[in-house]
Amino acid sequence: MPQAFRQRGKKKKAPLVEELPQHVPEEERWAEEDPDAGPSWIVSPPKEAVNSEAPFGYVDADVKAYFRTVDTQFREWLENDSERETEEDVDPHEDRRMFLIAALHEMSGKERELSTDPDCSAILERMVYSMDDFVLRVFMDSLTGSYGQLAKHRFASHVIQTLLTASTGTIIREFRGIHPKVENDDNKGELRTATQLILDLAEELLPSVNTLVLDPFASHVVRALFAVLCPELFASDTSIMRSKKSAAWKAKQGEFRSVFADGEGKSKSVPPRASFPEFRVMARRFIETIRDAMNANEVRALASNKASSPVLQMVIRVEADLEMSDRSGSLMDWVLVGLITLYQRDSSEVPEESDYLNTLLRDTTSSHLLETLVSFCPPHIFTLLWSVYFKGKLARLAVHPVANFVLAKALERASVDQLEAVVREMSGSWKKIRSKWMRPGVIRALIERAGSQRAAETVVCEAVRTAFELSAPDDLRLAVPCMLRLQAPEVCTAYVGLYLQADNAEPPKKRHRRDAGEDPFEPKVAGALILQSLLNLSDPCNSLVLDSLQALPVDDVIAMAHHATASRVLDVVLDSPTVSLKYKRTFMQRLLGHYHRLVDDRIGSRIGDRCWATADTFLKEKIARSLVPHDMDLAASFYGKFFARRLNLHLLQRRPTEWRNMQSKPVAVAPKAGALLLTKPQTATLSQVDAPTSSKDVSGTEKRKRRHGEDEIDALFDSALGRKVKRAALGVDGESGEGPDEGAKKDRNGGDARNADVASRREPKGKRKREEDRGGTVVDVLSAIRAAPRTEEKMKMKKRKF
Repeated sequence: MPQAFRQRGKKKKAPLVEELPQHVPEEERWAEEDPDAGPSWIVSPPKEAVNSEAPFGYVDADVKAYFRTVDTQFREWLENDSERETEEDVDPHEDRRMFLIAALHEMSGKERELSTDPDCSAILERMVYSMDDFVLRVFMDSLTGSYGQLAKHRFASHVIQTLLTASTGTIIREFRGIHPKVENDDNKGELRTATQLILDLAEELLPSVNTLVLDPFASHVVRALFAVLCPELFASDTSIMRSKKSAAWKAKQGEFRSVFADGEGKSKSVPPRASFPEFRVMARRFIETIRDAMNANEVRALASNKASSPVLQMVIRVEADLEMSDRSGSLMDWVLVGLITLYQRDSSEVPEESDYLNTLLRDTTSSHLLETLVSFCPPHIFTLLWSVYFKGKLARLAVHPVANFVLAKALERASVDQLEAVVREMSGSWKKIRSKWMRPGVIRALIERAGSQRAAETVVCEAVRTAFELSAPDDLRLAVPCMLRLQAPEVCTAYVGLYLQADNAEPPKKRHRRDAGEDPFEPKVAGALILQSLLNLSDPCNSLVLDSLQALPVDDVIAMAHHATASRVLDVVLDSPTVSLKYKRTFMQRLLGHYHRLVDDRIGSRIGDRCWATADTFLKEKIARSLVPHDMDLAASFYGKFFARRLNLHLLQRRPTEWRNMQSKPVAVAPKAGALLLTKPQTATLSQVDAPTSSKDVSGTEKRKRRHGEDEIDALFDSALGRKVKRAALGVDGESGEGPDEGAKKDRNGGDARNADVASRREPKGKRKREEDRGGTVVDVLSAIRAAPRTEEKMKMKKRKF
């Protein structure tokens, strides 16, 4: 029996009359089964579905191996860039430029395939940062027509983001009239500018923008496009470009920057607001397209989507910047459930509370959208939001794990009356917010708003004291430890009690880094931010922090300076304009005798440099003389040696007057590259040696100036021989502007001989005499050489007259 007629299961009895199968022609049989099919001997090719992973095809294995070699070479250049040594008169980037050109030739014609490849897409991103303006425009032009499909791809979307980010510098240079030189080729046509390429890209994505904002990959491209169209709005916000997962992955791939040291013109400046009006027109078209393609319910549904919610936030910011939000039917009006329409119809009517906005207050994803609405809505709409959704509920919102961030953002726009109402309403909840719920963000926002408005500072300080239980006079000196650790005074007393009970207690050992959860006494970032905000208040109100800092032992202050988080408080103490100069001077004087411990640390050395920059000349001398006994310890310290070089203790011991004059002068700004053509760059201290070694020049009353008529040959002699004279005149320390004979006279006169270096005083007299004679001889020779050309020139001119 043929296999086609066999059946499984129980056999049936055969009929008495066997029915033979009727013969059906093959053409009729396949026509009945499939009208579109052909005969059996005709095999139609299978219908190929579009591969979502590689819509433009796969990359050849040899090409992929080549680009892996390119990526390895780029990484090696980026890692060893600082150690590279090049010869003079040789372009250090020539080999890199030739290597990049070869890679670009290999990439030509395969841009789409490489962009969708999981390995080569990251290599293309690294190469984009090293492309110049012309190559970048060619790359963007090669992808034209496929941006809609590439934007939805998992890997190609990141390449488009990088292209949009890198094109900002090219657009700025085109605005300034800086265009690369391009050889015209009639066969290839005209290459569009970067500005036109961005507009064409936006035109290509515009019809499908309502679906792109919902795509998990294309939504990031839309965000990057808005950042290019409105750069003044999103210049400081770097989190809008990539998700946290994408940023973490990119951080593991090494550095993404240009392999050329000069950056090849990668400008980071922001263009003026009205630089590109066509960009603002395109942004307006995007908003109008979204508003026409969606209704109010669809727009409100975007708030809870993790991919589309950031896009909606950017769209609302752009809409507010274009002054399109304060009208009925705007995107902001839809998200606010018709609040703007209600206000325009009757401004005195109080709106009802919406369940949708209450959900935005407490949802992890949607709360960011409500923060944007609170920050950029019109003032009269913010007043309605505050009265309906915040007033009377502040205590509950302040302790909520999500809503407290929205409340902190709302406090940034609160008026003086609203600030005072907040303090009154939450008078009984401050302690609970700090101790039980650990939500200090609301307290910090309240302090910052009071400081910016310069109003309600006194009531805000009282609220802070209540929150940290600083009512007793003895507890006020513990304000800094309590706020830094977000603890009560009775808890922080155990930490500071060691130094308060015994004056001669041993200094604490250096604490190793650990997680904040393991150690309850570890300083918190939130506590440091609260202290910094309090220090920015006016003079009577910031005394709560200053008095507590003054009452702390010096060992605790040094421990704060060595901590990465707590040291930021000391930075604000030295930099805040509201802290008096008298207190800054007192703070630095308390550290006298302890600066060698302060700068012997990675973070403490930064605090020491800040103290040195803030101090005046008299206080600088006191700091330097307190470190003279610890000179050897500073030289042996890994971090203290840099601070010791700044102090120049040897010059202070040998010639104090010159050291004071050097410290009183402003620090010279380093010249730009190419500014000095004949002379080499010199330090500010060495430049003082060019002046004659007289009493007037030492005091700084007269300075040697170059005459306008001086010849270039004289300047060349000064640059060639002047440095040798300086090295001979410097003596031991190499920073002085006096000759050895001048310093010896001052020491013999008794003025500064007490502070002379011990090693220099023990030198044999014959050796010092030989050095003095040699230095004087060089000075005489130099003066003769300088005088000779001018004298001969005058003599020649006189002879010509005769």
